[in-house]
Amino acid sequence: RTVDLVGGAHTKTATSLHMHCWRAEVIEEINRINQVLPNVPGDENTDEIRQWMDAVLDKMDHYKAEHYRYVKEGVTLLELALWKAKLD
Repeated sequence: RTVDLVGGAHTKTATSLHMHCWRAEVIEEINRINQVLPNVPGDENTDEIRQWMDAVLDKMDHYKAEHYRYVKEGVTLLELALWKAKLD
């Protein structure tokens, strides 16, 4: 038993992350299900897949929040640099 992800959406989602370590971690989490699922009793597959989906979504939410924080910090630094340049 494996999970066949349709359409490559998972790859596009992971590659949208700008930091290599983030991409690698999300891809690892996405691929983890196919290592775990063969060892899970059949009647627990649904629960395992739900937990896996939650873990992937939680990781993506975390990295999207981190990305937003970095962008916000960058914009603030740019605004300060422009303001300073205007004063000089």
